[in-house]
Amino acid sequence: MMDYDFNTMDDFDFEGKTVLLRVDVNSPVDPIDGELLDDTRMRLHSSTISELSDRDARVVIIAHQSRPGKSDFTTLKQHARSLSNIIGKDVTYVDSIFSREAQNIISNMVNGEIVLLENVRFYSEEMPKLTPEEQANTYMVKTLTPLADYFVNDAFATAHRSQTSLIGFSKVLPSLAGRVMELELKTLYGILDNAQQPRVYVLGGIKADDSINVMANALRTNRADFILTTGLVANIFLVASGVDLKEYNYDFIVQRGYEDYIDFAKELLKDYSDKIILPVDLAILENDKRVEYSVDEIPNLPIYDIGSKTIEIYKEKILEAKTLFANGPAGVFEKEGFNLGTEDLLNTMAKSEGFSIIGGGHLAAAASNMDLDDDITHISSGGGASINLIAGEELPAVKALVDSAKRNKN
Repeated sequence: MMDYDFNTMDDFDFEGKTVLLRVDVNSPVDPIDGELLDDTRMRLHSSTISELSDRDARVVIIAHQSRPGKSDFTTLKQHARSLSNIIGKDVTYVDSIFSREAQNIISNMVNGEIVLLENVRFYSEEMPKLTPEEQANTYMVKTLTPLADYFVNDAFATAHRSQTSLIGFSKVLPSLAGRVMELELKTLYGILDNAQQPRVYVLGGIKADDSINVMANALRTNRADFILTTGLVANIFLVASGVDLKEYNYDFIVQRGYEDYIDFAKELLKDYSDKIILPVDLAILENDKRVEYSVDEIPNLPIYDIGSKTIEIYKEKILEAKTLFANGPAGVFEKEGFNLGTEDLLNTMAKSEGFSIIGGGHLAAAASNMDLDDDITHISSGGGASINLIAGEELPAVKALVDSAKRNKN
């Protein structure tokens, strides 16, 4: 496990200091009127923003919304309004990132003031793959750095990405973790470093590559006792095991770009067949209803969930676990009748006496909708970041914080 000795907001005095604060307030947007549909991430970061402002820092927020080419790629004007309402203080929206006007506004801020700069992904040097040294030498970093005293990274949900606004400032400014980043890292590393057996992973969802990479790393480093497969992950492994899921479901695997993962799954099954548990039955969408079939009798119709016999097998394993990690729903839980696998497994996790972690994304949303937040040990705010961390990958933004702490001893 990587050394995670990074600085936090407890290590510095912010009074009268200008702080560049990177958050992740990327939110769903109504395609018709452009209004924000959810303020969860704004609420998540509000504690960090409020604390910095209350400690008389001059808070300059940088963030992104979607990416070029997407329908929800838009300005952060509404985000500023939402943050203002949540925090109870004015958050001034600046419609540029490093223009002369933006620089003047930052230079004339008073203690406790909060501004939100424009969507950093409007800037061409944000997205390309650059080295940390190249990121530190971009125009945005060179322009904003002289105006700031500290860089605070609170964007755990994007910590697995190496992008300029996440990495570049840490090369040239004393950098530290915000409260969201701090909580995520200390919680996840703490649980992983002290994981008790049996360690059970419940891996599914539509983003099969994430879950399969976690599986491979956990198995190869002997950090998993059992892997319970669901969703598209299970379908890939069933095909790899020789099960005929018929043309419709095989084609879906190919269409999602996961055909190569079938061979990868074969390798994992060859080495760890005693630890990888596959469904014995599946729920099919047939005449717009849920119909369950044994995996050996699947018709040429779409698979939408794991079956009832599989759910019972998985629930038994979950209740025996001392450490649980889950990523991805068990099926198309948004469709009535096919939420059974996802909800039954989540309810069982909530009843478990072991440590339980949900890796963000749709499964985290499902758990919250079921009011299970208090019954799961930790629901991560970052799907991709938590998945990569669990998989043993180095998170670029975290490495940048650790390196900064070494360079800037307080």
